Parts: sequence; structure tokens; C-alpha cells
Amino acid sequence: KDGTAVDQPLFSDVSKNNYFYDAVEWAVDKGITSGTGGTTFSPNASCTRGQMVTFLWRANGSPEPKSMTTSFTDVKSGAYYEKAVAWAVENNVTTGTSSTTFSPDASVTRAQAVTFQWRAAGAPAAEGTNAFADVSASAFYAPAVQWAVNAGVTTGTSGTTFSPNSNCLRAQIVSFLYRAAK
Repeated sequence: KDGTAVDQPLFSDVSKNNYFYDAVEWAVDKGITSGTGGTTFSPNASCTRGQMVTFLWRANGSPEPKSMTTSFTDVKSGAYYEKAVAWAVENNVTTGTSSTTFSPDASVTRAQAVTFQWRAAGAPAAEGTNAFADVSASAFYAPAVQWAVNAGVTTGTSGTTFSPNSNCLRAQIVSFLYRAAK
């Protein structure tokens, strides 16, 4: 032993063989997340809407919102996601699940996750043909999915499916953010 640090994984549930390894390291390094415990990341756990917006806000530099006022009665003052939600509303990243609710504790779907990211990127035009049988051209998230494919953020859950209504996992969220940042 020469006293140099051993290159150990940050978390016991994340190995160098995982597709999300680099994304997790990046997310921790950038202060986007610190995991779910001292030694765990919980890559296969569903991410909540509050967590997703907070990760996205942090990935964008944690900008101070101009106002902390939103119409959401379920975003409590002092909640860890309060500033992130206020920022997301100001920047048209979200309009909530209704005019008065954000649903911060609900699981974020894959469709919602890429839509939040797409809107945070300025909702750029999405060129190309949708390859996913489960993404209708009229779906609110269709341009976001196409943008995510074009930007290399995701390739879907298979060559022909995106699984828009599936819960987005923590490993997927940090991978989407990492790929968009590259």
C-alpha cells in the first residue's frame, strides 16, 4: 500500500459496469444529488417530480427564482424543492399537474422527465421521425421525446418503445441530465 487513494465507487449500489456510472459520478461532483444515503444511490428507485425538478434546477446552476410565489398549494414553504419549482414555473419548465398542484411527491414519468428537460433547454424544434410506437404525434411530450433522441439524451427503452408512462428511475434521470450536459 503506497498511501494513494483507491478508486472506489461512490456508492455500494453503483458499479463501474453500470450504464449510469459516469452520470452518477458527474451528478455527485456537480452537486445535483448526493444519493439516498451515505453509501447508496438507489439507481432503480423511482424519482419524484420534486426530485426531478430539483436535479434539473441544480444542473442549471441553482439560479435564484425572481419570486417564490406559485399557485401550487402542495409546494410548502421551506420544502427542499421550493426554489426549484419556483424557478421551473418562471422558466416555463412546468405548469404543474393542475392550476393549483405540482404533485411533488408523485413519481415522475419518463414523458414528464424529458419534457421538463426539453423546456429547460428552451423547447427547441425537434426534427426527424418518431420511431416509438408508444409516442403519439399529438402527445404533449412528443416534441420533447424527439428532441431527447436527437440530442442523445435517450434512445428509449427499446428500438420501438419509449415507455412514456413508466416511472423514471433515478439512474435514468441522472443519465438524461448528464447526456444533455455533454
